[in-house]
Amino acid sequence: MTLYKYVVAISLFIISFTSHGQTGYDLKFEISGLADTTVLLGNFFGESTYVKDTAMANANGEFSFQGNETLEKGIYFLVLGKTRLFDFPIGDDQHFTLKANKPDYVLNMQVSGDKDNKLYFNDLKYNAERNKEAQPFIEIIRDSTSAPDELAGAREALDALNTKVMAHQQELIDAHPDAIISKIHKANKRIEVPEAPEGTDEQTYKYNYYKSHYWDYFDLSDPVMLRLANPVYQEKYNNYLDKLVLQQPDSLIKEIDALVAQAKTNQDTYKYAVWTAVIKYQYPEIMGLDKVYVHLFDKYFASGEMDYWANNQLKNNLRDRADQLRNSLVGNKAPNLIMQDQNLQRRVLYDIPNAYTVIYFFDPDCGHCKKETPKLVKFYNETDFDVEVFAVSADTSLVKMKDYIKDMDMNWVTVNGPRTFTQPYQTLYDATTTPTIYVLDRDKKIIAKKLPAERLEEFLTRYEAIEEKNKP
Repeated sequence: MTLYKYVVAISLFIISFTSHGQTGYDLKFEISGLADTTVLLGNFFGESTYVKDTAMANANGEFSFQGNETLEKGIYFLVLGKTRLFDFPIGDDQHFTLKANKPDYVLNMQVSGDKDNKLYFNDLKYNAERNKEAQPFIEIIRDSTSAPDELAGAREALDALNTKVMAHQQELIDAHPDAIISKIHKANKRIEVPEAPEGTDEQTYKYNYYKSHYWDYFDLSDPVMLRLANPVYQEKYNNYLDKLVLQQPDSLIKEIDALVAQAKTNQDTYKYAVWTAVIKYQYPEIMGLDKVYVHLFDKYFASGEMDYWANNQLKNNLRDRADQLRNSLVGNKAPNLIMQDQNLQRRVLYDIPNAYTVIYFFDPDCGHCKKETPKLVKFYNETDFDVEVFAVSADTSLVKMKDYIKDMDMNWVTVNGPRTFTQPYQTLYDATTTPTIYVLDRDKKIIAKKLPAERLEEFLTRYEAIEEKNKP
C-alpha cells in the first residue's frame, strides 16, 4: 500500500489504477449489534425508495454488497426489517468499508476507503455537536417564563451558531465541490436577495432577482440530485413552476422547455424533468393548464425524444389523454355534439344561438350530479345572462334521463350521450367524470371548463368585464 501511494503521488499517469478505475461495487459493513440477519441496501430516486441489493450479516455483524456494475451516485441506506438504519453516500469510490455500533451509527462511524463517506459522516457529527450546543438556548426560547434579556441572548447565540454552521458548509463546498455532501448543502443554499436599487420597485426587483438566480446553486443535469434522502429536485422544480411562473399555459410551456433543456445532458434528469411536468399537468388544478400537457406529449413523446425509455404502451396511453385534451382546450372551438333528446329528436350543439352555452355532462345515478344539478338549475332560472344549457346524459337509459329531467325541473336542452351522431363525447371532451361543465361563447369557443355551477355567475360577470376592457 505504501508503494502504491508513493507511485500515485509522483505520477498522475498511474491514476487509471486507483479506486476510480475499479469496476463494480464492493461495500463492506461491520455493525456491532447486528447478528445473523438479512440487511437490505436501498436507494432513493425522486420521492421514491427502491431495494438495490440484499446481504446476510454473520454473527459478528459483518456483511457486504457486491456487484459487477457501478452504482448510480447518490444517497443509499441500510434496512433491517422495516427499519432504516442509516443513510450514506455512494460516489466515485465504490469499494469501501463502514464500521459502526448499534444504535449510534453516525456518532461512532468509521470509514475506510472513501472520501465521500468521510466527509458525509464528519459533517453529520459536526451538526450533532452544534445541535448539542444549541439545546440550552432553545430551551430558554421555549420557556414562557424566560426574561426578555435571556430571550435576546439566546436568539443571539443561536444566530451565531447558525452562522457558524453556514460557514462550515461553505468551507466544504469550496474545498470539495464534487463531494455529495457539498452538493447537498449547495442545493439547499438560500438565495440572498440584495436591497433594491434606489428608484426601482422593491417587490418587482426582489421577485426578478430571486427568479433569475433561483437555479444558481442547483444543477438540473446532475443525477445525484435525483438520489437524495429528500426529494429536493422535485420540490425545487415544482416550487419554481408554482410560485415563480405566471400560471398561464404559454408562460409555463416556455419555462418548462428551458428547464428541460438544462436537464437534457443526462438521460436520468432529462426523463425526470419531462415526466414530473407530465404528471403535474395531466390533470391540472388550474383551468386551462391542460394545454401544457398536450405540448409536453407532442414535443417529447410524439417526437420520439423519450423513446429511450418510454415504451409504446405508455406512449399510446399518453397520446389518448393528449388527444382527448387537445379537442377541448380553453380557447379552442368546442367540437360539435349531435344527439337525441328524450323525444328522439336530433339536437345540435352548434344550433344554439345564445350568447353563452353551458355544456353539462351528467349521469342520472351520480351522487355529485344530484347535488350539482339543482345549483345549475338555480343559475339557469335566475341569471340575466343570455345562456342556454346543453345537458348530456352519460347513461344509455332514456327512462332514467326522462325521470331525471322531471325530478330536477331541467327546462333546457337535454340529450342522451350514447345516442350520438358524432364521435362519442368522451373522445371529443375531457369529461371522463361527472358532473363536468364547459362554458362556450356565441361562436362556440370554449371560454371555461370544469367550473362548479355556483361560480358560473361570477365567471361570466368577470369575463364580460374583461372583454369590455379589451375592446379597441
